[in-house]
Amino acid sequence: MRRVILSLMAPLMLIPSLPASAAAILGAAAEEPAAEAEPAVTGAIEAERDANEDQRIAERIRGIFAAIDSLSHIEVAVEQGVVSLSGTVAQPEQVEQAAAIAGRVAGVVTVDNRIERDVAVSTNIAPAVDNIVAQSKGLVRMLPLLAVALVVAALVFWLGAWLSNRKALWRRVSPNGFVAELLSSAVQFVGVLFGIYLALKILGATALLGALLGIGGVIGIAIGFAVRDTIDNYISSVMLSLRQPFRANDHVVIGEDEGRVVRLTSRATILMTLDGNHLRIPNSTVFKAVILNYTRNPQRRFEFDLGVDADDDPVDAMEVGVKAVSALDYVLDDPKPVARIVEVGDSNIVLRFLAWLDQEQTDFYKGRSLAIRAGKVALEDAGFALPEPIYRLRMDPRSAPVTTATSQDADREKASMGRGQRPADAEATDLRPESHVAQMVERERAETGGDLLDSGRPIE
Repeated sequence: MRRVILSLMAPLMLIPSLPASAAAILGAAAEEPAAEAEPAVTGAIEAERDANEDQRIAERIRGIFAAIDSLSHIEVAVEQGVVSLSGTVAQPEQVEQAAAIAGRVAGVVTVDNRIERDVAVSTNIAPAVDNIVAQSKGLVRMLPLLAVALVVAALVFWLGAWLSNRKALWRRVSPNGFVAELLSSAVQFVGVLFGIYLALKILGATALLGALLGIGGVIGIAIGFAVRDTIDNYISSVMLSLRQPFRANDHVVIGEDEGRVVRLTSRATILMTLDGNHLRIPNSTVFKAVILNYTRNPQRRFEFDLGVDADDDPVDAMEVGVKAVSALDYVLDDPKPVARIVEVGDSNIVLRFLAWLDQEQTDFYKGRSLAIRAGKVALEDAGFALPEPIYRLRMDPRSAPVTTATSQDADREKASMGRGQRPADAEATDLRPESHVAQMVERERAETGGDLLDSGRPIE
C-alpha cells in the first residue's frame, strides 16, 4: 500500500504549483499505514542520546537515594545509560531496593549493581535496636487504644457467657437437652469470635483476623481428619437424642449386646446387662447398629422343639402338644398356640410348638420352660415316644461285656419310675417377671443424672 501511494506521489512532487498542504496530507496518508504495518519496538535502546542525559540520570538517582537514609551513601555512576551502583548497606533487601529504584528511572539501559552488605556488628545492631525502640514507643502510644479494645472484648465475652448460661431459655427454644446444650455452646463461641473481631477492628488490625481465620481453617481440617471418629460419635449422639429409639429401662439388644438401658449420654449408651454389669457402647456404634427392643410390645412369642418317634403320627402329637400348652394359664388365647413339623430326623420327627405370653405378667424364660415341660409330659402320657439319638455299635467278640453295679442300679431305678411322678404343677411356680435388674437400673438413675432420654418425647 505504501509503495502504491509513493508511486502516485512521485509525479505530483514534480508539480511546483501543488500546494504544500496537499503534499502534507498525502505524506500523512503514506506514513499512517506504515505505522500500522511496522509497530515500534517497546524498550528499544535509542541510537542517539543527549550529551547531558547520563548526568541527568545520575542526579535523579542520587536525589532519590538521598531521600532514603539507608541508601543515601550509595555511589552512583552513569555512562551511556548504564547505571553503576556501589557501596554497602545494612540489610540484604536494601540491595534489591536500590537496583529496583535505579531501573525505574527513564533512560536507564541497565543497572550494574555492585552494592554489598555491611556485616559489621555496629552497623547491624544499631538499626535493630532503633527498630525495637520505635516499636516499643508505638506500643506505649497504643496502650489506651489497646485498653479500650480489651474492655470491649471482655464485655462481649461476658454477654455471650451470660446468654449461654440461660438454661431455661434454651430449654424453651429446644425441648431436647442435648440440642439446648449445643445452642448454648454455639452462642458462647460466637460471642468469643465477635469480641475478638471488635477488638481487632478498634486496633485497626482486621487483616490479622483474616489470617487467623485462615490458619484456624487449615488447623480445623487437620484436626477434623484426626478426630473424625470423635466427631462421628458426637453427631450420632445428637441424632439419637432427637430420634429417641428406646426408653430408660427398656430391655434391648444392640448388635450382640443385651441388657436394660440405664441412660443415654453425649458420648455413649449405658446398658445394665442381665448379669448386673455395666456396658458402655459408643453412640456411633448404637446409631449404626440393629436395635431389638423387647419392651415395646408386651406380647412375645416363644417356641421350642420336641421330637417324637418316626413311627408315631406327627399330627396327633401336634394336637396333644398344642392342647397341653393352651391349658397353661399364662399362655394367651389370641393368637392361639400352634405347632408345625420342622424336619424328619434320622430317628424322630421334630415338632415345633409356638405360643404367646404377656411379658408384663409372666417371665419369658420361666413361661417357656414350663411350656416345654407341659408339652413333654402330655406327649409321654399320650403314649408318644420321645426317642434319643440311636447309634449302632459293633462289639469286638474278643472283649468281654463289662457291667457295673452303677449301671444296673440305674436301669432298675429307671424301670421302677412311673410316668405319674411329675414335678410340681405350673400353678405352684412363681411366673412373675424377673425385676431385679430393672430395680437396679431405677436406683442408679435416681442417684445419677446426665440422661438425654426424654419420656415426654415420642419414641421412634
